Amino acid sequence: MDQGLPVRLGSRALDILIALVERAGEVVSKNELMSYAWPNTVVEENNLRVHVAALRKILGDDARYIINVAGRGYSFVAPVALVDAPSSDQGSLRTTALTLPSPLTRVIGREELVKSLVGQMMTRRLTTIVGPGGVGKTTVGLVVAEQLAPNYQRVCFVDLSAVEDPSLVPSAIATVIGISAQENDPVGSLNAFLRDRRFLLVLDNCEHVIESVARLVEEVLRAAPQVDVIATSREPLLAEGEAVCNLPSLLAPPQSESLKAQAALRYPAIQLFVERATSGLETFELTDANVANVISICRRLDGMPLAIELVAARVNLLGTDAIGEGFSDDLLLAAKGRRTAGARQQSLRATLDWSYQLLSPIEQLILRRLAVFKGLFTAQSAAAVVSGGALTGDTRLVDLLMSLAAKNLLATDVSGPAIRYRLLNVTRAYASERLTESDERNEIVRRHAEHLRTLLDSANDDWDKMTRDQWLAQYGSLIDDARAAMDWAFSRGGNIELGAALTIASLPFGFQLSLIDETIKRANLAMAALGRMSPPKPLWEMRINNANKM
Repeated sequence: MDQGLPVRLGSRALDILIALVERAGEVVSKNELMSYAWPNTVVEENNLRVHVAALRKILGDDARYIINVAGRGYSFVAPVALVDAPSSDQGSLRTTALTLPSPLTRVIGREELVKSLVGQMMTRRLTTIVGPGGVGKTTVGLVVAEQLAPNYQRVCFVDLSAVEDPSLVPSAIATVIGISAQENDPVGSLNAFLRDRRFLLVLDNCEHVIESVARLVEEVLRAAPQVDVIATSREPLLAEGEAVCNLPSLLAPPQSESLKAQAALRYPAIQLFVERATSGLETFELTDANVANVISICRRLDGMPLAIELVAARVNLLGTDAIGEGFSDDLLLAAKGRRTAGARQQSLRATLDWSYQLLSPIEQLILRRLAVFKGLFTAQSAAAVVSGGALTGDTRLVDLLMSLAAKNLLATDVSGPAIRYRLLNVTRAYASERLTESDERNEIVRRHAEHLRTLLDSANDDWDKMTRDQWLAQYGSLIDDARAAMDWAFSRGGNIELGAALTIASLPFGFQLSLIDETIKRANLAMAALGRMSPPKPLWEMRINNANKM
């Protein structure tokens, strides 16, 4: 406390302070302190000195509190008295201890969501913030916890990303809280300590130990009626009493050549891009000349905060024109963030590696094969392209698609009569890498092209049976997949006959979507390919010639 106000204190420094105060007047060896603050981890002694220095600074220490006993360790020498925690009516603000990491940048575009979550925590004891990697779950959780802090005696932030063994989750929480959990009953130790305390636990990165966290949280909430929990995970805990907040991407403006810079700055994705770009290049400014490129970049990144931050940091090297027009998937995935960020936040590839490695082998197979889809697709389309004998039935595939969606690796669209799925662009780029590494690409892109031919034939058959709006709702999203299928078919290693068939099937499709120039260009390409076919296909040539006369 500093004149009655809470002060920020890192979790390691707090652990060291607790260890010293518990043995006030004694010399605690450096090895004991390092084992207490970094259990099961080998660290250099310099880490201990840094945290002791931080404690002395916060305490205003002039050797009145912590002394260094040369060659032996440290001792807390100030008088220590045990007092009861003040009751809630004595003012919780004066009793709150914070162990939250300090944000290094301001949070953009989450104000209303944070306000809603703060209000929700007044009536719900468990909230899980879920979303894909890089969407900002940890950031939002920390901001919410900080605003709620005055309501608690203590707020404890527990980063579970380094916990590989699910059985060690209780011990990890106990370490941050500052208690010694009994080896044979760590949950019991936690419950006994928390039973009469008003704590807020922030459990970050729960996805890889999610079952252990869910069980533990339920037990703690039952045993300690004044304890509340905020969790972050890529999927819900599915625990009793859980409120789930699906964290959305930042809103980006629609692609428009007429949108001015001032209007674009009303969108959080653009605000974040400009702030991070300015951090790397002070002279950067959003202008009417570059706003279309910035919008295109943010839309391509699906408004994902981490992706926007990493790409915006490259503006000083490449400029918005180069990024907007030619930033390859490989460069996107490899773009580096802050050196001091967690390992999984230093590149998009590292973030997605973490999610991919948590999937079962069959989920990994499905995700990488789905990379060939460029737009929305149904479960039936997924089955046509993905299965190939590897899956036992459509019912199982639907369950697996739902599992990937629950893990926020697939986005869902429920606006139509059937659920449709979509990969975020960054996820698709990553899954495409994995598909290439698996040596499955040629087979999967061939299936995709054949399936697109079937869909385009159905679209042509339905044109006279539907209104234009109905037809567009059903088939309009196929355009990007149709382009990809034709590009592959006419490429080296593709299938020219299939490419010609796709082009013919897409001719009415192209005209109905007012893609006249593109359609004619592809028709001419198909016509040239037909001229090299044996035996010739005069009916196909006639259809293309008739289309060119429209």
